[in-house]
Amino acid sequence: MKFFSRVVFICNCCFIIAVILRMYENAHKKNGNFNGAIQIQPLESTLVVLGYGAIFINLIFNFFVLFFFLTKTAQRVTKWLIWTNFLLLILQLYYFLFSNF
Repeated sequence: MKFFSRVVFICNCCFIIAVILRMYENAHKKNGNFNGAIQIQPLESTLVVLGYGAIFINLIFNFFVLFFFLTKTAQRVTKWLIWTNFLLLILQLYYFLFSNF
């Protein structure tokens, strides 16, 4: 569970980077001059795939945390990591459900 929580956190960081890259690209597309946000396209593609797939991984992680909480099983994951992943899940749900990305 400790390793999985770290993977989820890394994917959540990629989500934040992917959203920032999308906003950057959209701003430059409106101006008409766009050559790409990052000149290394495989890196940008990897960040976007990990970032947008993070919502599914984060949902699974939060279901596990809820299950362990309800069964009162001891967890070896730090509380700040659990709360950060939960708050980023709320942000991801808002982004995917209510924003016009």
